[in-house]
Amino acid sequence: MYNGIMNVYKEAGYTSHDVVARLRGICKMKKIGHTGTLDPQAVGVLPVCFGSGTKLCDMLTDWDKEYIAVMRLGVVTDTQDMTGKIMRQCGAEQIRELDEKSVRAAVFSFLGEYEQIPPMYSALKVNGRKLYELAREGKEIERKPRKVQIKELEILEYDLPHIKMRVVCSKGTYIRTLCHDIGDRLGCGGAMESLIRSRVGIFCIEEALTLGEIEKLAKQHTIEGVIIKPDAVFADDQAVVVTKEGRRLVENGNVLSPELLQADAETIPGGQLRVYDSTGRFYGIYQHDIRSGVIKPVKMFLSEGT
Repeated sequence: MYNGIMNVYKEAGYTSHDVVARLRGICKMKKIGHTGTLDPQAVGVLPVCFGSGTKLCDMLTDWDKEYIAVMRLGVVTDTQDMTGKIMRQCGAEQIRELDEKSVRAAVFSFLGEYEQIPPMYSALKVNGRKLYELAREGKEIERKPRKVQIKELEILEYDLPHIKMRVVCSKGTYIRTLCHDIGDRLGCGGAMESLIRSRVGIFCIEEALTLGEIEKLAKQHTIEGVIIKPDAVFADDQAVVVTKEGRRLVENGNVLSPELLQADAETIPGGQLRVYDSTGRFYGIYQHDIRSGVIKPVKMFLSEGT
């Protein structure tokens, strides 16, 4: 039984659910969950949680993500990427006439917060049905815009009709839609041609493992070495150790008081704390309210059986 997070490289052609299904077979365990969908044709970082680490799934979804995307100007598709049906297309001459300064201005105008309308071809649910299911039936419904944030935006290559970009964004951002919106602002249309997710929080593409590599590790019985323990996600939070009395309480996820920690009460910071026992066993994340002196559990990560 494994507990923690693995940095998986999702290859083209797989859905996030496909990756989880394969890992259940490879690792011979059921409690595995991914941390956010990635389009089948997209590749890159997909953190996958195991055992008690699955409690991190919702937290990791909130992390910023970095993408390397190639946008193709002059084309509009129903899926907002080049896998879809072309709805409108500009001529090569019109693309050549685009002014580079204007194109760059349009791209960088999306830096910061903006209201993004989710695409019809997405896994968002409306009245219990996923939007892409409705889209495949030829239906289009009104979608409310959602506030997203483009935190960093860099043009890596400029070679019309293609523009390669590096994007750092908040959760819920659709890069396909960003490409579509840039093209719409230029008046020529735009669609995403390729997408690489290069980072999710602390997980980088350079350290991601393919399913084939993970399968080899499983056969060698060395998978444990590539699973990151849950407490690594909270490395910025202060670590504290409970006393013997405190250990009995923390094992049941109970509230603690400063006296139950092996530290001077005045040195215990407010905010989130990583709680361990004297053997180094990680129990979970607690929140310390300095005013009341109460230390409440936020998320527990006790090891689980299969």
